[in-house]
Amino acid sequence: MKKKYAHVGLGGRARMYYNAITTTYRDTAEYVGFCDINRTRMEYAKEVVDTLCKQANLPPVADIPLYAADEFEKMIEEQKPDVVIVTSIDRTHHRYIIKAMEMGCDVISEKPMTIDAVKCQEIIDCIERTGRNLRVTFNYRYAPHNTMMRKLIMEDTIGKVTQVHFEWLLNTSHGADYFRRWHRDKKNSGGLLVHKSTHHFDLVNFWLHSYPVRVFAFGDLKFYGRENAEERGVTKFYSRVHGQENAKGDPFALVMDGNGYLERLYLNAEKDDGYIRDQSVFGDNISIEDTMNVLVQYKNGVQMSYSLNAYSPWEGFRVSFTGTKGRIELEVIEAVYVNGAGASSQEGVVRGKKITVYPMFGEPYQVPIEEGVGGHGGGDTVLLNDLFGVPEYDPYERAASYVDGSMSILTGIAANKSIATGLPVDVLKLVDLPGYKR
Repeated sequence: MKKKYAHVGLGGRARMYYNAITTTYRDTAEYVGFCDINRTRMEYAKEVVDTLCKQANLPPVADIPLYAADEFEKMIEEQKPDVVIVTSIDRTHHRYIIKAMEMGCDVISEKPMTIDAVKCQEIIDCIERTGRNLRVTFNYRYAPHNTMMRKLIMEDTIGKVTQVHFEWLLNTSHGADYFRRWHRDKKNSGGLLVHKSTHHFDLVNFWLHSYPVRVFAFGDLKFYGRENAEERGVTKFYSRVHGQENAKGDPFALVMDGNGYLERLYLNAEKDDGYIRDQSVFGDNISIEDTMNVLVQYKNGVQMSYSLNAYSPWEGFRVSFTGTKGRIELEVIEAVYVNGAGASSQEGVVRGKKITVYPMFGEPYQVPIEEGVGGHGGGDTVLLNDLFGVPEYDPYERAASYVDGSMSILTGIAANKSIATGLPVDVLKLVDLPGYKR
């Protein structure tokens, strides 16, 4: 029997899900409703689905009913989905998660689960109250190189881990994109330490099989924003790219004209909700940081130093684990990426990766990494099967629960509080999470 899915939030992040459900997993899953603030965007999603089916020589899917954002409850009442997929703007995740569970549905939520401690507690309380299931989609866990790191640590390759150093770099394409979109307002996204770093903090929790207890952080806006640009001598400014002369020739300008994906998903949809996708990254009213450094102490005693930079010349990350028997280093170089820009954006494509083990008293060696098919080295394919197909036995326990979703964002939420106060923050004083204590 097919599971019935409803989907709220049909922007760029939604496509991975509706691509999978309407093609690869159409025998086990079906859509019964789309919900969004923007009707043009929903209609475009339906067109994409029809095109995908034709390209795959599959029969068209049944007509998917469309519901406005204020008709979310009506959609659930009429369509009675088993599961609601939430890929809306981050600050609304808790609203849809809670209402869906109260109305008897399980939920799949895009990361981050939510953006602050109050909303996180509301979700935790709702799960305790309703007994419904919430999955948070951390596709990075499923990437072969990240799974291999978990395997090496589980196998005691470097003994007891004592220290982690984690450096993540967002380039001037992907990194800049957060400063064009709704993410630039911390009230929408929680800032990059929540919206983006939730992936990274979850990976560390996953690798260490532990959770954070104390956080101290620094963060500031040092590159993007008008004031920083003025200090570097920039004199030509604009509010958005489309139709503005000053945007021509700016390497940070996102040109939507001529890109069928961006035109249909955003430019042609502006008339519905006024959302501007191509804002200047050197405009005013940016309230998130682009330069961040975080110290984290974990329940098992491990210490981590973490940094995130959103204006690097290259995209990727380096992480090292030092233990009582040696050290493991992972380096990954990722492709240029702009959300919603189509196949050319190459989201999750890995350009290079290397795992090196340095035994305490022995010669260093490279660890082979199997390459899968699809985004994030094949990780997306495994995740989607986990969600919509027939999951296989997983010794690494990559499926992420609401507890994993909570623990990942709580590191970022604590870091935001530390930046604001200049003080270290006890993570589990932020929420009451049953079964977890400092």
